[in-house]
Formats: sequence, C-alpha cells, structure tokens
Amino acid sequence: MATATQTQTKSGNKKPAAPKVQTFNWEGMDKKGNKVKGEITGQNVTLVKADLRKQGIVANKVKKKPTSLFGQRKKKITPLDVAVFTRQLATMMKAGVPLVQSFEIVADGHENPSMRDLLLRIKSDIEGGNNLAQSLAAHPAYFDSLFVSLVESGEQSGALETMLDRIAIYKEKTEALKAKIKKAIKYPVAVVVVACIVTAILLIKVVPTFEELFSGFGAELPAFTQMVINLSEWMQEWWFVLLLGAIVAGIGFVEAKKRSQAFCDAVDRAILKMPVAGDIVYKATIARYARTLATTFAAGVPLVDALDSVAGATGNVVYRNAVNKIRDDVSSGTQLNFSMKSSGVFPPMAVQMTAIGEESGALDTMLDKVATYYEDEVDNAVDGLTSLLEPIIMAVLGVLVGGLIIAMYLPIFQMGSVV
Repeated sequence: MATATQTQTKSGNKKPAAPKVQTFNWEGMDKKGNKVKGEITGQNVTLVKADLRKQGIVANKVKKKPTSLFGQRKKKITPLDVAVFTRQLATMMKAGVPLVQSFEIVADGHENPSMRDLLLRIKSDIEGGNNLAQSLAAHPAYFDSLFVSLVESGEQSGALETMLDRIAIYKEKTEALKAKIKKAIKYPVAVVVVACIVTAILLIKVVPTFEELFSGFGAELPAFTQMVINLSEWMQEWWFVLLLGAIVAGIGFVEAKKRSQAFCDAVDRAILKMPVAGDIVYKATIARYARTLATTFAAGVPLVDALDSVAGATGNVVYRNAVNKIRDDVSSGTQLNFSMKSSGVFPPMAVQMTAIGEESGALDTMLDKVATYYEDEVDNAVDGLTSLLEPIIMAVLGVLVGGLIIAMYLPIFQMGSVV
C-alpha cells in the first residue's frame, strides 16, 4: 500500500494528508482483445492500472488528462449540489449499497468537477478509517454543524439511511424556500436595472440629437422638454461618477455585510420592516425555524441542543436572539410554546401547534406541519407579488420611456399646430 504524504500539525504530530484525486486518459485491451479507451479518476498511474485490471482491462497507456489553456474552470459548490448529493446518498444507502461504493457512484455521476473532487476526498477519508460524520466535518464550508450532528446521530443510532433521508428532505425544502425568495427578488430587480440602463442610454445618446434639432427652431421649448434636456446634460457630464458611485456602493454594501456583524444585524431588522418583502421573509424564517427544529428533534437530538442548531439556521438576527432566549428558558424548565409566546416574534398559529405537539408528544410532527404551512404561504405570497409587480413594472417602464419620447416630440407637435 502506498505511503500517504505526511503533514505537520500544530501539536507536532504527523497526520496523513488526503491524497489528491486526478483524472487520467487510458487506452488498452479488454478480455475479448478489443481496443478500448476512456477516462478514469484515481490517485496515481499505478492505482489506476490496478483498478482497470480489476475490470478486465490491460492498460497499455495511462496519462494524466491535460488541462487546456481555456479548459473548464471548476464551478463553485452550491448548497443545491449538497442537497442533491444528500438525496442521492440516501437513495443509494436505502437500496443497500455500501457507503464507500455509494460515494463512488454519486461522484462519478456528478456534473460539477469541484463537487466530484470533494466527494472523492470524503471517500478517501472514510477508507482511511474515519466515520461519515468525521469525514464531513473536515469540510465545514459545505457541511455545517447541523448537518454533521444529524449524520453523527444517525450513525450512533444505527439508522443512518433513515437520517440521511430526513436530512435530504430538510435540505430540499430549505433550498426550495430559498429559490422562492430569490424568485420574488430577481424579476423586479432585473427589470429595474434594465429600465435604468435604457433610460440612461436615451438621456446620453438620443436626447442630445433632438437638442441639436431644437436649437435651430429659435423658439422657447416647453417646460417638460427643457427639464428632460437639462437632465440629459447633467447625465452626459456626470454619468461616469454616477456609475462609479453605484459600483462603490454595491461593493461597500457587500464588504460591510462580510466584515460588520452590527451592519448585518441592522439589515436583518430593516428587511423585516419592509412593506411586502418583509412579510415574505418573516414567513420564510418561521418555516425555516419549524423545519430545522422538527428535523433535529425527530433525529433524537435533545430539545435544548436542537435549539442551539436552530438559532443559527433561522438566518435573521431577530429570530436568532429569540431562539437563544427560548433555549435558555427551556433549559430552566419552561415549556417551548410558552417561551415562543413570550418572545413576541412567533405567530399565534405556530405557538398553538407547538403547544398541541408538546401535549400530545408529537412535537416533531406538529412542527413539520407548521413548516409546510408557512412554506406554502411563502409560495403563495411570491406568486401574488409577481402577479402584482408585472403590471406595475410595465406601467413604470411605460411612464419612463413614453415620457422621454413625448418630451422630445412635444416641440414638433407644437410647431405643427402653429403652422
């Protein structure tokens, strides 16, 4: 067996580094003497040839796959990739496929090279003796503490297949909820951006042409036309500063969210107070709270520990603080529904369903119903918002573009009436 590369840890102990998985092109002969070729992933040429021999192929040529100058760049691993992987792994294990082989099958069929490499690294860790939870915990950027703790709970209880299925449902529901929120935001933002670009082009390029035409009239221009011309002159002089300011503001906003927790908290509170979007975010947060708590509690995680995970999963500082307060209350003996009601940020329906769940001993089932209800509410709100925004956006675009056109043709219409 090949000796793994050694790396020095902070404590001075040497720890084997995960071997790098690469892609190789190969050519050879199969059992029938036919020439065959293809691609295979492996750690080195020797191991690749050994794998091919197991498949009955005698490899004559094995070379590392070259990377072209304009070769494909590795795509970023998204939460959706993790959700799809979880569902595939859950399906494989429920079908009785061994864990290591499940990782091989899922990795080979994945379209994202970055995700494929990640899965193969995890597979190598498992082959090295780590359990699944430990192997996933080595990649916190993709598998958070909630994901790892649920997997660990499944391994300890001997019900990993069932737990992976629950995690898959949780990830799928969470990503579906995020997609709904993005759907509500992307369309109006895209249309507003296009409207601003079109208006800027008209003011900078089209209006000056009409201005040259009007300068030969020798007559006083209508007030509306003059206002548009003044705006055009200002845009021609300051458009670069305006564009630069917008870019700087956007970058500043993103950097402030990354670096300042106080700024992030202020944004979270402001979003909840917004007229229409705030209601959608509010319902989505309640759904995320209920779904996460239902999943962790059903997995056998104690309620206080489950609330610890839920606090980080809410995605909003108002509810994160509320859940932390609820956790402290519950740890001192207070019922969950009473603590939720005392916080003042949970709707009566969610509180009542939680109370029924606690009384009946079916808390996870009731929380699951709460999550489903508010997920449907978000879906309906997004559809309603989209239907409402379409005519409003069309009207705004019509006013912007139509107003500019009318302003430019108004002097021509007045000249026609004089003649």
